[in-house]
Order: sequence, then C-alpha cells, then structure tokens
Amino acid sequence: MNGYVAKWSVDIGDHVKKGQVLATIETPELDAELNAAKAQLRASKAQVSVRRAEAEFSRTTNERWRDSPKGVVSDQERESKKADFASAQARLYAAEAQVALDDSRVEQYGVLAQFKQVVAPFDGTITERKIDVGNLVTAGSASTTTPLYRMSQTDPLRGFVGFPQSAAAELTTGVPAEIRPAEGAGSVVAGKIARSAESISAQSRTMRVEVDIPNSGHALVPGMYVNAAFRLQAKGLVEVPVAALVFKANGPQVATVDAGGNIQFKSVAIARDNGSQIELASGIQPGERLVLNISSQIAAGQRVAAEDGGTADP
Repeated sequence: MNGYVAKWSVDIGDHVKKGQVLATIETPELDAELNAAKAQLRASKAQVSVRRAEAEFSRTTNERWRDSPKGVVSDQERESKKADFASAQARLYAAEAQVALDDSRVEQYGVLAQFKQVVAPFDGTITERKIDVGNLVTAGSASTTTPLYRMSQTDPLRGFVGFPQSAAAELTTGVPAEIRPAEGAGSVVAGKIARSAESISAQSRTMRVEVDIPNSGHALVPGMYVNAAFRLQAKGLVEVPVAALVFKANGPQVATVDAGGNIQFKSVAIARDNGSQIELASGIQPGERLVLNISSQIAAGQRVAAEDGGTADP
C-alpha cells in the first residue's frame, strides 16, 4: 500500500515465522477512503429504510384503491396507484443494490487495509532491510519500487550445479549428493538431486541440476559457493588410477607389464572421470599390471623390473 513507514520490528539476521509482523505502514489516503466508504454505506442503508417505507405506503394505497367499489374511484386512478407502487418497489430494489455496492467497496478497502501490516510470507531469515521510519512506500512491483525487506529460507537450501555432459544421462532425480563449502572447511552435508534441466547448455556443455540440501544447523548460507560430489551407480567397468594414463597423439593409453616383464602400450577409452580414479570402457581387462607415472623415455617392448603395487580393479 502507498503510505509511510510507521515502525519496523525486525532487522538483518533475525529469524522470523510466517505471519510475523515485520513493519507497519501509515496510510492516511486509504484510511480516508475507508471512512468515506463506511459513511456512504450508512447513508445507503438509511436510504433503503426510506424506500422501504415508501414502498409499503404505496402497497397499502394500491390495495385500498384496487378494492374500492366500482364507480367510487376511476380506473385511471386505480392504474395510477398501481404504477406508483411498482415505481416505489423499483426504487427500493435500487437502494438495496446501492447498499450491496457500498458494502463491497468497504470490504475492498478493508482488505487493502490489512496490507498496512507487512508480514513474513514464510519462515526464514531477514537478509536485508531497506526501510526506516518515515520512508515513503509505494504499491506495486515496478522497477522503481524499493523492496522493504529481503528474506531467505535457509532450510532446506537449493543448490545449482552445472554437470559435465559425460555423465548427464546418469544424473536422475534422487541421486545422492555430498555438499561441502568451497573453502573445504565445515562438515559434509548430504543432499539429493531434486530436478534436472535434461538439456545441455550450448555455451558451457554442461547440464544444470538442482540439489535440495537440508540445512537445519544453518551451516550453509544462501549465495555461497560449494563443492558437490554425486554418488553415481557403478557400471562394472575397469577402474585405474589417473596416474596410469598416458596421453599420446592417437589418444589415451596405459602401459602394461606382461608376464615376461615387458612394457606394452594399450589404447583405452575413458568412460568416466572420478577425479583420482578413471573408469575405462575398453582397452584392458581386470587383473592386468599397469605402470604408474611412466617415463617418456621408456618404449614399448622394453624389459623392466616390476614392483607389484596392485592391479587394475573391476
């Protein structure tokens, strides 16, 4: 509503409940219109009483002239009294309609008057206050309108993640996620994918997903950057350390050690990058021995003395 701030009750950082009064607005123009509408309603109701009395008088008069013996009064006079009664009835109906109209106007201003109390639309935290006592408040949502408060609902929070297209097909609703602050400090918060865009951005080649994050302890705050890790279903592929990969002109390869202790380079296809571990779609089989951080000076067929530090995992 248009008016002036009479008082404000909450400030930045306050936790508020739905329906709690945040500020009160003085609306002298609305108050005057509401009082005028109430006065008009009272006048209209008084007018109904007058019209009802007139209609009752016209009714009884019409009945007396209608029931008079023939020849005592003329037919023209009977018709005149009948028309007066119909006219009085019409004026009564018009007065009653005016009362209904004035009553709706009072109700309209009464509803608007409820907005003199600025209340919280939901449970949340005040993140910004832009008003002070005496400030002018204007109704509407135009770009020139200044908001009174800014609120945020912090439990749960919604996180937005741009995920690489390589795993876009696996990011379905309900996939578990682990959220931690980007600085690495703080505990890990569990969440899950609530919805997915199901579309790859042409600019970033990523798919946007939204993660619902419980935040009852308020460990996370709106607007912060976080790291998100998703627990995807295992595909049953061979998983090797990222240090086993060698990138050459013809694509990624791994160096294996055969039963005779000779180096063999095999081309592989990367299915999923899990950070320190890589899942391979083809190229090697579980149980093969791989060389980690192999030197560029070692060529295929060269014999090496292998130290068994583990094998490729399925």
